[in-house]
Amino acid sequence: MKNRIDKKLFELQNIGRAALAPFVTVGFPDIETSEKLIVNISNSGGDIIELGIPFSDPLADGITIQKTNFRALQNGINLSKCLEMVTKLRKNCFNTPLIFMGYFNPFLNYGIEKFIEDGSIAGIDGIIIPDLPLEESGYLKAKLEKKDIYLINLLSPTSSETRIQNVCKDAKGFIYCVSIAGVTGARSQLSENLPKLIKKIRKYTKLPILVGFGISTKEDVDEIYKFADGVIVGSALLNAIGDSESEEAISKANSFIKQLIN
Repeated sequence: MKNRIDKKLFELQNIGRAALAPFVTVGFPDIETSEKLIVNISNSGGDIIELGIPFSDPLADGITIQKTNFRALQNGINLSKCLEMVTKLRKNCFNTPLIFMGYFNPFLNYGIEKFIEDGSIAGIDGIIIPDLPLEESGYLKAKLEKKDIYLINLLSPTSSETRIQNVCKDAKGFIYCVSIAGVTGARSQLSENLPKLIKKIRKYTKLPILVGFGISTKEDVDEIYKFADGVIVGSALLNAIGDSESEEAISKANSFIKQLIN
């Protein structure tokens, strides 16, 4: 296994534990703090870290992540600086799987071939692009996999049986299951149809299934762990940090992660 995502999820399955994958917007509240957040969140129990690449029009994201994107863009964060941060983390022996979550335009603007090469050198393990349709992702997926980077597609409650089958057919790493039909953001309750969706996806893949969008409490996490292989938590974590700066932001993030798993 060359990819850190595979290694981590295999390790967790062997010990019978579900994965926790926190989401952090790179450059929020500032670049130095977000780098420290990543390390501390990993140390507090984050198994895989999803790194939000700031973008001016994050279509799949709710108000919380939109605000952090705006703040990061004000801080001058772009894709180059995100790659520089990952490079720095890896040079400091940080070995937790890192997945870029971003919209297609910044990658296209950077240059697809250049991004794949630089991303491989930096040490990213996966990429999620919500606005890149499956039908148009084949070229990028193939190029990424030559560098042992996985393109991870999304499945949602509105995905047809055919779409689920097609996504699962050539998937790598894990399946990202969107829990609700809508944008990211903490919700007061989970969809009652979520277990049925997970069951439907499992008909077509043996890969781990991680659930994201709307996960906000320990109760949510405990419930999802009954039928899925992990959770992705973004808006609720960023809400917990709020307007805090530096060490206070790190302390609040650590406390939030720990209460999700203890």
